[in-house]
Amino acid sequence: AYAYDIVLNGTELGGGSIRIHDRNIQKDVFRVIGLSDEEAASKFGFLLEAFNYGPPPHGGIALGLDRVCALLTGSDSIREVIAFPKTASGGDPLTGAPTPITPAQRKESGIDGAPKTGPQVG
Repeated sequence: AYAYDIVLNGTELGGGSIRIHDRNIQKDVFRVIGLSDEEAASKFGFLLEAFNYGPPPHGGIALGLDRVCALLTGSDSIREVIAFPKTASGGDPLTGAPTPITPAQRKESGIDGAPKTGPQVG
């Protein structure tokens, strides 16, 4: 993809790209990431088939509203302006998520394994 950024006074506000719209380029990317032609066809055949119909060049840009807010407020970090921050481990201090599922939820979801207890190895 052709990637681009929007920058204001040296601060990146957002980025985007023109997506891959050529079957041969997509196949080359699959090879670069280690997929065989057979594996690419098995996993992404629908995409490769769609390229036969000539999708037009398409793309977009996403502005980082948190970055804009940090700029406007003079904050040193976007962490100071993020509305729903997460901890480094992915937890949500506002809701306490993630929480363990209950036995009833486990039964409803069809997950049969009981949670492991004791020290974890590996």
